[in-house]
Amino acid sequence: MPVEQNFIAGEWQSGASEIENRNPSDTSDIIGLFAQANSTQLDAAVAGARPAQQAWAATGIEKRYDVLMAIGTELMGRSAELGELLSREEGKPRAEGVGEVYRAGQFFTYYAAECLRQIGDRVTSTRPGIEVLVDREPVGVVAVISPWNFPTATAAWKIAPALAFGNAVVWKPANLTPASAVELTKIITKQDIPAGLFNLVMGSGGSIGQALVESPGIDAISFTGSVPVGKGIAASAIGNLTKLQMEMGSKNALAVMEDGDIDLAVTLALGGAFGGSGQKCTASSRLVVHADVHDEFTDKLVAGAKAMKVGHALEEGTQIGPVVSEGQLQANLDNVALGTSEGATLLCGGERLARPTEGYYMSPAVFADTTNAMQINREELFAPVTSVIKVGDYDEALAVVNDTNFGLTSGIVTRDLARATHFRRNARTGCVMVNLPTAGTDYHVPFGGRGDSSYGPREQGGYAAEFYTTVKTAYIAAGTPK
Repeated sequence: MPVEQNFIAGEWQSGASEIENRNPSDTSDIIGLFAQANSTQLDAAVAGARPAQQAWAATGIEKRYDVLMAIGTELMGRSAELGELLSREEGKPRAEGVGEVYRAGQFFTYYAAECLRQIGDRVTSTRPGIEVLVDREPVGVVAVISPWNFPTATAAWKIAPALAFGNAVVWKPANLTPASAVELTKIITKQDIPAGLFNLVMGSGGSIGQALVESPGIDAISFTGSVPVGKGIAASAIGNLTKLQMEMGSKNALAVMEDGDIDLAVTLALGGAFGGSGQKCTASSRLVVHADVHDEFTDKLVAGAKAMKVGHALEEGTQIGPVVSEGQLQANLDNVALGTSEGATLLCGGERLARPTEGYYMSPAVFADTTNAMQINREELFAPVTSVIKVGDYDEALAVVNDTNFGLTSGIVTRDLARATHFRRNARTGCVMVNLPTAGTDYHVPFGGRGDSSYGPREQGGYAAEFYTTVKTAYIAAGTPK
């Protein structure tokens, strides 16, 4: 079996070792072998990125537009093919994989248009005869460290604005989903861009990832992953005063009020909690439910969870695929046991499932009789597990929603406009959903959270410029006309 290589300073290169990539739906299916970069190759990637970035920054904005548009168009055109590969290596149902690749293409086409919208400000000076111009310039060489749960989309929403605003990229993807990373790299690097502008360095977080964030040749780091890893990155990067943008954990809550549409609430909760096997930073892991509708909602939720089809990611009709790895599955089962030991009632699911192919299958779990003090309601589980928390009124619901160290997304199901408005204004999260699932965001508006969920400037939309550029203010004396 051939080994897929790293892309370093304009060349495909083998590594010091390689890893196997297996299908979590069928562990007998080896997707491929993938090279692991060494420290010398990482240094070469960072060194080659600097002159390439300077050449790219000097490239006309229409050329940048053409490059990003070509990348996005190819991703959308090949979404069925690449989406199936993504689902095969990550485990999400095929439709979700195809949708993710298509959305990644939209990120590139959106930022292609942003290339042509780079408009500065002309400001009147407080001093006569002086003009003030405010422009944005590229931040430089950007390290992108992306997760396995959205291996193409999350990478795209970091790489696309980095390139659009004139930066070079050194990308370290997650080792659990290297095939999607290699395919995206092939699409990007066949464009007419300077050698060294875009680099793929595959390897473990502890070796290549750590060396990357410590590198003095990196100007900015965009990271998506866990809180402990994010804090470690921040500690390592501060020595070089490297600019940081980090999206980390979450413990998102969906509040279901007594005046809400209960059937809608159940649909939102099922999709939000169990879509992508619960392996989403926007998953609805806490369901805060008014006492008046608690029993009806919970009964319908359990019935819906039991009816969901768990199976091979590429099998027709699969609603929940496997979790990504044996380690993730074991952690999930341990957390189910933890919830039971804390006194929560397991109403359904939480078991390893046998399927025709050997894989990491788990039934979706619903806990009831939980409190916000339980560990299963304090820590991110990243699993098809959700907990129902009963509350007496809206004020208690809002307090429970906000009682967390995280603050990425939150939602409410209600027919009361005044209540929805109050929730929108007072929920301490970066994204608020009204009569919508907590999972699911648009690409042209900012995304990010509060507390332990995020650090640094927002991602996506026009707000991405805050991270991928640096502001320059120029003062110009007009002089005396001749």
